Amino acid sequence: MASGTGLIYNDQMMSYNLLWDFPACSIEVPERLSASFEKLKQYGLVERCIQLSVREATEEEIILVHSLDYLEAVKSTAFMNVEELKSFSYKYNDVYFHPNSYYCAKLSLGATLQLVDAIMSDRIRNGMALVRPPGHHSQKSDACGFCIFNNVAIAAKYAKQRYGTKRILIVDWDVHHGQGTQYTFEEDPSVLYFSWHRYEHQQFWPNLKDSDYNAIGKGSGTGFTINIPWNKVGMGNADYLAAFLSILLPVAYEFNPELILVSAGFDSAVGDPEGGYNLRSLSESVCMTVRALLGDPMPPLVGQMAPCLSAVETIQNVRAVHQPYWKFLKYHEGVIIKDPSTKKLNFAIEEHKLESADTTDIEKKMTVFSMEKQDFDEFMDSHMKNVLVLAPSVRTAWAGDEVKSAKLDRCLKVEAKETSMEEAGILISGGDATQLENKRLLLSLGCIFPLIDKITKREVRNGIVVAPTLSSSIIAAQYSITVGASRVFLLLLGEADIPTDVKADEKILVVNVCAKQDKMRGNNYFIPICWEGGNECDGDLLHATFEFILPLAYGHRPELVVLAVGDNTGIPAVTLAHLTQLLQLLAEGRILVISQASDLVDTLTSSLLGDPLPTVRSFVLNEENALVLMKLRQELKQHWKLLKNSVL
Repeated sequence: MASGTGLIYNDQMMSYNLLWDFPACSIEVPERLSASFEKLKQYGLVERCIQLSVREATEEEIILVHSLDYLEAVKSTAFMNVEELKSFSYKYNDVYFHPNSYYCAKLSLGATLQLVDAIMSDRIRNGMALVRPPGHHSQKSDACGFCIFNNVAIAAKYAKQRYGTKRILIVDWDVHHGQGTQYTFEEDPSVLYFSWHRYEHQQFWPNLKDSDYNAIGKGSGTGFTINIPWNKVGMGNADYLAAFLSILLPVAYEFNPELILVSAGFDSAVGDPEGGYNLRSLSESVCMTVRALLGDPMPPLVGQMAPCLSAVETIQNVRAVHQPYWKFLKYHEGVIIKDPSTKKLNFAIEEHKLESADTTDIEKKMTVFSMEKQDFDEFMDSHMKNVLVLAPSVRTAWAGDEVKSAKLDRCLKVEAKETSMEEAGILISGGDATQLENKRLLLSLGCIFPLIDKITKREVRNGIVVAPTLSSSIIAAQYSITVGASRVFLLLLGEADIPTDVKADEKILVVNVCAKQDKMRGNNYFIPICWEGGNECDGDLLHATFEFILPLAYGHRPELVVLAVGDNTGIPAVTLAHLTQLLQLLAEGRILVISQASDLVDTLTSSLLGDPLPTVRSFVLNEENALVLMKLRQELKQHWKLLKNSVL
């Protein structure tokens, strides 16, 4: 089983710079690389990674994407004087050359391919290559936008050629559209290219119609290019999260890639509205990305969890044009908005009326853009203190003698404590107190309460326990509030009777996925997902997770997640493992899993430990169940804004 995070860095890639006055390229400086590496060292992240060596790419590798004539032209720059370099650079769009550019570009590409080799040969699980020059704008015979060789595009071709990789996902989160990568694979169904980028109706660089939502690939590659063009400045966390949950996550799962490549431009990060060259913002973003690769708990997102009107319009259009090609997008209002709000004269007024909660966040962001360096550094110091999450020394704990699994040898065993009827009875309504006469329930609570104590005190990150009834999870959520959690998200998979007082408690958001109709109507904080077509389709739970469960959970901002898995749910174990993994992105990874089925412990514990999971291979959706979700989304989207993936 592959483990560990690789890191590639070599300061030789800093050995080129701009040699003349060229304002369009002046922000591309060597310090972009060194500042990122120094920040990684400062946080102790370098020593936690597996260091990989750098090599030069070969000419054979370069021409996997680029023409031989272009390669020879770039090679010739090593022998040019400044005037010749200037003349050569001006043949292209926003790029400069230096006598060392060709050498550095070969190192940049070679480092990327070294990372691919290490991952595909199972020496590491994932990794990051700190490289310069970048690559996603460069095309077959053109340098562009500081890019010389298209590192990621060549890496994809290389993986296909050397390792026979059949499906590759490329995620491009740079603020500028990576047109070079898109053009390379627009007719190739084996590579899914996804990009979100600033567009402003073609007014933002690179100013291409091919960057719009309706550029979806050509020929056999139709549907395998996904562009999310932002038409408004100042997009926030909720806008990106909405696109991630509504489009990228479901399509990526359905595509089922064997390799994921990320063009990780950080020019959309706070404090850097244009080129990705605010060194402090860049370096902090690099460090946060490496933490994610290492499996560290992620900080909660800040800002209102409500996507702006323009973001919702873009998401609706993207889903509409891709609806014919992806099962997970099939059940959607496939109407294209041809007259978006950002093209209307009264756009500012509409935004103020409809998105007043979002205005403060945008104003704060624009204020950050205009800060002097010292003020920005002070802002970032304060910000990072709030978002940096220290991982508990123990990742996973368990309790109870009924639990049997070899995976538990890697976990901390927490001793159970005796819990009386009186202690537990305080947490539940009098009408339900009779259930505490069940001694097995009291014993399970004696295991659950110590685990919650450990998790809320940040002594462990997560935990697992086997319990005889789903009622214990409801009491667990109530107990969590009493020991300091301000909000809890409880996801129940199976049949359960929810006490009335829990249904009315806004501190506890309960989502109950079940096969029977609940006799009591749900509300904003008790939401039954009652399958009408049964739960035999293995794609239904994942569809519900992307479309409904995760948007609700992120909107609630829980400090603890409780996942309760009933017996005989019919849900495949691998699907439950992936659900558990996705829920760990919430609440800084604090999650308690309560399972009625002891045979699921091995799979669920593996997910809690952060092990690589088997892929989900089947995505059969039940139409009746999909319609249930559509109806619920319409009913609840006014309260839970992340459920808005269309303006209808």
